[in-house]
This record gives sequence, structure tokens and C-alpha cells, in this order.
Amino acid sequence: MSDSRQTPPDLPPQNQHQRSGCLTALMAIAGIFMLLPGLCALLFGGMSVVEGGQIPADIASLVFLGLVIGIGGVVMIWAAIMGRKAPPARNGS
Repeated sequence: MSDSRQTPPDLPPQNQHQRSGCLTALMAIAGIFMLLPGLCALLFGGMSVVEGGQIPADIASLVFLGLVIGIGGVVMIWAAIMGRKAPPARNGS
């Protein structure tokens, strides 16, 4: 017969890779620099719409590219801030 009172063996601790603080800072700085093309795209796209009522075809692709780079900057800043998590607390049990 088997003894049902035995507890299952403890699982080994999972190896969590922690990102260094320097990498987090570099990601945030790179994200801020990537926001600049997005800001320029909003500025030039907004000026084109106000002046002519529509964005000219030769500027539209540059405005779109700037917006995509700006969105990438927002994602990089978000990953830098939210990606670094504290390790779980180890209880005595």
C-alpha cells in the first residue's frame, strides 16, 4: 500500500534572469530618442492638414514612418519600465 500522507517533493527554484539597471536605462533613453521622429511626424502631418486640408503624397510615407518609430519608442519605454520586476518573496515554508 502507498502512504498518502507523504508530501510531494519540492520543485527546484526557477532560474529567473534579471536585467541589469544599465540595460533598463539604455532602453528608456533609446525610447525617448525614438519619440522624436513621432513628434516631428505629428507636427509636419498636422501642419500639412491645416494648410492644405490633406497630407501630400510625398510626405505621407514619411509621416507614417515617423509615427511607427514613435510608437516603437513608446513600446520600448514601456518594456524598460514594466519589464523589470522584483523577484518573488521567499517564505520560510
